[in-house]
Amino acid sequence: MIDIRKLKELVKLMVENELTELDLNDKDEQVSIKRGGASAGMMPVPMGYSYAAGAPGASPTPVDDSGETPNGDGAARDSGLIAVESPMVGTFYSAASPDDEPFVKVGSSVSSGTTVCLVEAMKVFNEIKSEVSGTVERVCVNSGDSVEFGQELLLVRPS
Repeated sequence: MIDIRKLKELVKLMVENELTELDLNDKDEQVSIKRGGASAGMMPVPMGYSYAAGAPGASPTPVDDSGETPNGDGAARDSGLIAVESPMVGTFYSAASPDDEPFVKVGSSVSSGTTVCLVEAMKVFNEIKSEVSGTVERVCVNSGDSVEFGQELLLVRPS
């Protein structure tokens, strides 16, 4: 039987590294741990997400006249702009491949459901889609950069 301390340590490592499944085998023990079901970073491609505030089905992040979001975190510093934020930790890509044109550029018109970028997490490329219609005012991240959960990727002026 596996030591409960070892099991707790394995679960802690899974959480810290955002893993949903872990299988370990040695000559004396075998452990298989699964948690949480399918997560955004583990679903097969192709898929799309409509995120503007970093959570599935979330509403666009409103910005008040000071350029601050209502929760005061300083996102979307320009008045009236709505941030498209990363729904996960990963690598930002502005195009489907290095030879392709970016999904959007400054000045591009987007509508609700438009793919604006990809975020790669654990070798899975996740389409990030806009939930707001408008014009891209700023691309906040360079292609190939690492991004954090909730990090601003683009700023869109709603139409």
